[in-house]
Amino acid sequence: MLLEIKNLHVKYGNVEALHGVNIQVDEGEIVTILGANGAGKSTTLLAISGLVSVTSGQILFRGDALHRMSADKIVRAGITQSPEGRRVFSTLTVRENLNLGAFTANDPGRVRKTLGWIYELFPRLEERREQLAGTLSGGEQQMLAMGRALMANPKILLLDEPSLGLAPILVRTIFDTVREINRSGVTVILVEQNARVALKLAHRGYVMEVGNIVLADSADALLSDADVQNAYLGGKK
Repeated sequence: MLLEIKNLHVKYGNVEALHGVNIQVDEGEIVTILGANGAGKSTTLLAISGLVSVTSGQILFRGDALHRMSADKIVRAGITQSPEGRRVFSTLTVRENLNLGAFTANDPGRVRKTLGWIYELFPRLEERREQLAGTLSGGEQQMLAMGRALMANPKILLLDEPSLGLAPILVRTIFDTVREINRSGVTVILVEQNARVALKLAHRGYVMEVGNIVLADSADALLSDADVQNAYLGGKK
């Protein structure tokens, strides 16, 4: 098993956001986490990344305790995140944003190779490499956020709402690229409001409600589950 979350609790002040979450991710999978706003999906990703403190429970990456590591050590261990809302550095160029994603790398040759691969995945970024990130379209900024996360050559890529605010044709492009990234050997954990697209992409899925995992199954099984259809897929199609 590549990643295991065991009985995870997270609090924001006196409010508990996660109430004993259990998730397992095997190497090579795309695993999606579904749920309404406020269910705890993003908090789960932030806990994996070391960006929120764990109250109790464990996050294990190949048996190592991520919940005891700082955020930069988690990146060095092989886990990076493309955050909700993209959060690119708007006053820096595309190339400068990508270079920041490689801040943990110490092999210039590998950085160049990775940059070339990202430009193959996202040709638009190469075209815009000297353009300020703040002047990019929403879709281009999403590509940049994903490319920046990939610059560290992660074993696991965390994607938080990659389709948010994008036109349908761009959503298709982004998810086709996620599939290609996964085929290259990167395991993906995907938080996504577009449940139907996410489940068609993923191998397995978890459904969260108010800080709890309430359902876990293969993506195909979740797609055909009547409760999931009614709650997240707009009824049976």
